[in-house]
Amino acid sequence: MLSKLKSKNVTVNGRRTSMRLEEEMWSALDSIAKREKTSVNHICSRAEQYQGAASLTSAVRVFVLLYFRRMSRIGDLGTEVVTQIDYVFGRK
Repeated sequence: MLSKLKSKNVTVNGRRTSMRLEEEMWSALDSIAKREKTSVNHICSRAEQYQGAASLTSAVRVFVLLYFRRMSRIGDLGTEVVTQIDYVFGRK
């Protein structure tokens, strides 16, 4: 079953914009933000800084994929809080 796209407003680097993502992607972003003790807006702002030629929406989808891929490799240790975001965005 295909998921429907849902539009939400986010603030990205101080600028309000909207993104259309699947409900599962919004849920994943919320889970990441909660786990990392940050906000969806912060994650989207970081994604925009590292997106290159991709759209913001694409950059966020790739971030979610890389985040959970990384977590599956190291296991959910629960000790590396914001460092997971930094790792995904290329800062170790």
